[in-house]
Order: sequence, then structure tokens, then C-alpha cells
Amino acid sequence: MTTSTGTTVERSEPLDDEAPVRGLWRQGVEVFGENRLALVGLALFVLLGAVCFLGPLFYHTDQVHTDLAAVHLPPGTAGHPLGTDGVGYDQLGRLMLGGQTSIVVGLAAGVLATLMGTVWGAIAGFAGGWVDAAMMRVVDAMMSIPSLFLFMLMATIVTPSVPMLILIIGAFAWLGPARLVRGEALSLRSREYVQAMRSMGGTGGRAVRRHIIPNAIGTVIVNATFQVADAILYVAYLSFLGLGVPPPAANWGGMLSDGLADTYSGHWWLLYPPGIAIILIVLAFNFMGDGLRDVFEVRLRRR
Repeated sequence: MTTSTGTTVERSEPLDDEAPVRGLWRQGVEVFGENRLALVGLALFVLLGAVCFLGPLFYHTDQVHTDLAAVHLPPGTAGHPLGTDGVGYDQLGRLMLGGQTSIVVGLAAGVLATLMGTVWGAIAGFAGGWVDAAMMRVVDAMMSIPSLFLFMLMATIVTPSVPMLILIIGAFAWLGPARLVRGEALSLRSREYVQAMRSMGGTGGRAVRRHIIPNAIGTVIVNATFQVADAILYVAYLSFLGLGVPPPAANWGGMLSDGLADTYSGHWWLLYPPGIAIILIVLAFNFMGDGLRDVFEVRLRRR
């Protein structure tokens, strides 16, 4: 660069603070991509989702009418790659149908639990005082009861169905997210921008909507992935105990329960596919949760 006196001065490299800020999405994708287990989890989720929801479009089976002439056919039988079960249902088609129920209930119940817990915890943490004490005592009281016992109790009272399973699991799985977000709210409510907003006449509801929840979104999203994994396991638990969706509907937990009884008769192919599917889908969400945690930790450090 030439100055007014005619001398030439080399321009120094821009400081880090002067470097252009990359988009948050691009930054997040880069950090997520550096976590190989997170990529494995994403690939597993996409693969299982494609098999369960797109597979039936290409692999047609009858999962309503029984076929007693094709009972307990072993894997590799013509037309039945994974064999058949005790009433003649194709095992691969059953696995796809059961995966749809397990994934839909897990995702919906996990999202419902996260939303309920986020709102409850944000209000309790921001309000503080007796409001916080009263709201968190409700959480503590419900957490003192084993969640599986509550799920079993509700599943025996009402008729199990996909919407009902979503409501039952979501209605009791929000306790963990509530305590987590409440801790974040206790920290965020003392920040300068929240205090400034309140001093200018902002209401508590606006503070929760515009500041507390948006700034805790990283914690919420990461926790949501683990909530989905837990919800899928809860569906498997209930179905294994005979409290899942009734036939001809299917889910992996119910298939696992049916397969366990047939394993002693040598029909091993009825047990391992649903068991492996449950393990893979739970691992997928846990791996993705670890990757998302890395993403938001990097963003917080740079902020």
C-alpha cells in the first residue's frame, strides 16, 4: 500500500477478529463431520430409515393375513430372505413395519418430551423463588417413581396405540430435560442482556421466549437426540412386556418378545434381526448426540 509520502508499506495479515465469520451452518457441518462416530450414527439412521419407510415400496409383503402354510421358514427360503415367523409373516417385511412404529413413536415422543421439559425448566429457572421450588418439587416427586413402572401403569389403563404410546412416553420422559434446562435458565437469567431487557420493561414471558430458550437451544437439541433413543428403548420395553401396539401392527420390541419364545425351538432368526435393529438405532442417535454436542461446544467457545 502506498502512503501520501510515496513510501510503500506492506499490509499486515488481518487479525483473527477481522477474518470473515463463516456461516453457522457451515461451521456446524465441519465440526460434525470431524466426529467419525457422529457420521456413522447419521449413516445408520439414514440407512435404517430408508429400509423401514422406503423398503416396503419395493419389497411387498402381506403383514395382515396369516399364512399357516409358510410357518417358521428359515432364512434364505425363496421369497423370504430372513425367513418367516410363527404365523407365516415374512420376517423382513415385519422388520420394516416394526421399524416404522418404533422410529415414529421414538421421534415423536422424544420431541414431545423435549418441548415439555424445555418450557417447564425455562419457566422454573427464570422465575426462581417459590415458583421454582414448587415446580421442581413436582419434577423430583415424579422422578422418584421408576419411569418404566409409570409407563406400564398407563399402558394397562389405556388401549395401546401409536398416538397413545407417544403421549404416555412423552408425558413422563420430560423430567430429565426439565432439570437440564432449568440449570441453564438459572445461569442465563443473570446475564446482562436479560437484565437490560427487564429494566426496559420486558416481561418474564418475553425473556423466556426471546433469551432463555434460544440461548439454551444447544443443550436442548443435544438432549433431544438422547431422548429419542430413550423413547425407542421404552417402546421396546413396553412391547417386550406385551403392552405395545396390538397385532397386526408391529414394532421391534414386540418382535423381540415373540422371537425370544421361539428361540428355544431353534428359530434364532426371529430374535436377532429386531434385537440388532434396536441396538443400531439407539447407537445411531447416541453417536449423533455426541456429534451435536461437539458442534455447540465449539460455537459457544467462539462466541
